[in-house]
Amino acid sequence: MSLDSDVLIDRRRLRRKVSFWRVLSFLALAALLLWGGVEATGFGDLARSQDHIARIEISGTITYDHRQLKMLEALAEDDSVQGVIVSINSPGGTTAGGEAIYNALRKIAEKKPVTASITTLGASAAYLSAIASDHIVAQYTTLTGSIGVLFQYGNAKGLLDKIGIQIDAIKSAPLKATPNFYEPATPEVKETLRSLIDDTYMWFVGLVAERRGLSQERALQLANGQVYTGHQAKELELIDEIGGEHAAYQWLIDKKGLSSDLEIIDWKPESEERSLPFPANLLGFLGSESQNMLHSLLKTAKSVVDSSLPLDGLVSVWQAPDTETVSALGGAKHD
Repeated sequence: MSLDSDVLIDRRRLRRKVSFWRVLSFLALAALLLWGGVEATGFGDLARSQDHIARIEISGTITYDHRQLKMLEALAEDDSVQGVIVSINSPGGTTAGGEAIYNALRKIAEKKPVTASITTLGASAAYLSAIASDHIVAQYTTLTGSIGVLFQYGNAKGLLDKIGIQIDAIKSAPLKATPNFYEPATPEVKETLRSLIDDTYMWFVGLVAERRGLSQERALQLANGQVYTGHQAKELELIDEIGGEHAAYQWLIDKKGLSSDLEIIDWKPESEERSLPFPANLLGFLGSESQNMLHSLLKTAKSVVDSSLPLDGLVSVWQAPDTETVSALGGAKHD
């Protein structure tokens, strides 16, 4: 038998062995997934059983997210979490959503140190979330602040008159369903809106003053709706330090005495965590770093454009001038 024939036979044998192990691996995975005694869990569950630093992400438009709040509640009660890094990249969103995140983070901070790292943008409700932490880090060119209130509403009465459309309404009281698009807002309606805006504005300013150690007068001066760079915010004492996530991590080590051996592990709301039914004992063959990498890849593949989400109620959001349009959000904005 020639040498070439021997090589060909060896290759065929190798292929059979590889195919056999592939089939066996597939069957083992299927058996684990179908085995009634194995509970499907998300990425990172195994790594979370050990002491670690949790990283949570606040990005895109902030809304009142029950899954996110449930995750924050679980994080607060988890003794394996030694500290928390809140990574923020958001223009803000609903005021109620920002308030809920603020309250959840404050409950966590009562039990373990919390630091915030603002990357590109952390304005309005996102800044409200940031001040719930005990230490805020931002890049030099980060955009943050935007502490203020704006209420936008449109009126199409002129257009309706031109096309011959008239809308009538029978209301239980003059202020019901106001303002609306088919009649001008009366002075009484505008005064009511002003009261609503002032109440929300002073609440926001009060939290900034309390959390940043500012006088009420100073906080009011800064809460003029302006967006600040990270450098400006540092000079104005709206943040604590210029840097990135590593600076936030180092604060936990140097100032809060956490061990530098602790890993940083991402925490995600359940809807993202359980996107694939991989059992924990199967993921156990992967290191925590590989699990986090896989999770990041899945998140990238599953990215959702949320800029067009409808925002109901009061809104705390900053819009860049070139994207600001007349809208019918029907709520106040911290801008």
